[in-house]
Amino acid sequence: MTRTSLTAGLVALVSLVAFEYIAVAIAMPVVARELGGLHLYGLAFSGAMAAAVVGTVLGGRWADLRGPSAPLWSGAAAFIAGLVLAGAAQSMEMLIAGRLVQGFGGALVSVALYVVVARVYPEESHPKIFSLFATAWVVPSMVGPAIVGLVVDTLGWRWVFLSVPVLTVIAGLMLLRGLAGQPVTGGQAEPAPGLARKVGWAVLTAVGAGLMQYGSDGRFLLLVVGLVVLLVALPRLLPAGTLRAARGLPSVVALRGLATGAFFAAEVIIPLMLINERGLSPLLAGFALTGGALTWSFASWLQGREVFSRRTNLFGGSVAIALGILFMGAVTFDGVPVALAYPAWVVTGFGMGLVYPTLSVLTLELSSPGEEGVNSSALQVGESVFSVVAVAITSALFVAADSGYWAVYAATLLMALVGLWVAPRFQTARVAAPAVAHMS
Repeated sequence: MTRTSLTAGLVALVSLVAFEYIAVAIAMPVVARELGGLHLYGLAFSGAMAAAVVGTVLGGRWADLRGPSAPLWSGAAAFIAGLVLAGAAQSMEMLIAGRLVQGFGGALVSVALYVVVARVYPEESHPKIFSLFATAWVVPSMVGPAIVGLVVDTLGWRWVFLSVPVLTVIAGLMLLRGLAGQPVTGGQAEPAPGLARKVGWAVLTAVGAGLMQYGSDGRFLLLVVGLVVLLVALPRLLPAGTLRAARGLPSVVALRGLATGAFFAAEVIIPLMLINERGLSPLLAGFALTGGALTWSFASWLQGREVFSRRTNLFGGSVAIALGILFMGAVTFDGVPVALAYPAWVVTGFGMGLVYPTLSVLTLELSSPGEEGVNSSALQVGESVFSVVAVAITSALFVAADSGYWAVYAATLLMALVGLWVAPRFQTARVAAPAVAHMS
């Protein structure tokens, strides 16, 4: 019963973080208009992302040194405080401050949950737990838009923020009950110098990602400067050799970034392409995304039951991602039936469902005791930053090619093909030496 309560609490917290991510994106146009802050619209997202990068890096090392309990509950408190501050905001500046606190807290929670899984659950249970985590991220994308739209229309946008803290407290109580007597206090890593420097690199990484985001609308100088900053800062936060996909953990982190970057950069342009170029209604265009979300969840379920081997999950999933993006890219041409968009994204979502949770499992398998937090933070930082870079570059290509949908899908297909090359480069043997470079 205790383990059931623990699992339910973990999944509930993941779902709430995911729901709030989607909810804010949907409600923000109304929020910015009411608060008179349209000029700060982008900062509401990039600021939260920057805070999340810092929280992810800090939380990973904190969990290794002190155990996951402290960053978990500190993160939950910050997540709630940020939501309350944003929901009570009387200005866009106040709302952005709330988003900063919320993003930081949510990142602490996300990293700590990985370490809880490593500490509490036996290794053979990890695939099933991470399949539940993946589903907890996907399901809000299916039901979230309708719920958020109803809340905004009936209760007002503030309740998009203010309702979640109550649910977070309930999930926290379930989790607290489940954690009773579990080995979640005390660290497994020795204190090491360089944490402040690492947080500094995290801040610089967030700045670089923000510059790329702001430069994606045609301000190419900002785009280039942001990319240079990232090339300097990001490697300090990832396992040594990640950018060249060295075997083992570096290839796991690289594949997570490539797969999520290719998927989300391709996905964000789908509704625009289907509505503006192929004449579909928003509802019909949305069904394409829903199909991908459903198969992502289904494939995650298969991964959790270990229907296929790890190698099959990664290689087969990478093939599916590349094929799905190729087929969706074909839909940009008038001679191709628009109906192809639906099976295309079903295939892509299925590939992500195989790849995404498998990489979470491998990250813990490849982590020695005391490294679970720092390696999990590297996985999540890489995923976030690769996605920002992919969206920024494809957006710039879209602008440069004058609504060049084909350019977006060509670039994301290239990322998926690189991921296909990286997929077999993982290894399942544990590493004895610290995996992350530049720790001191």
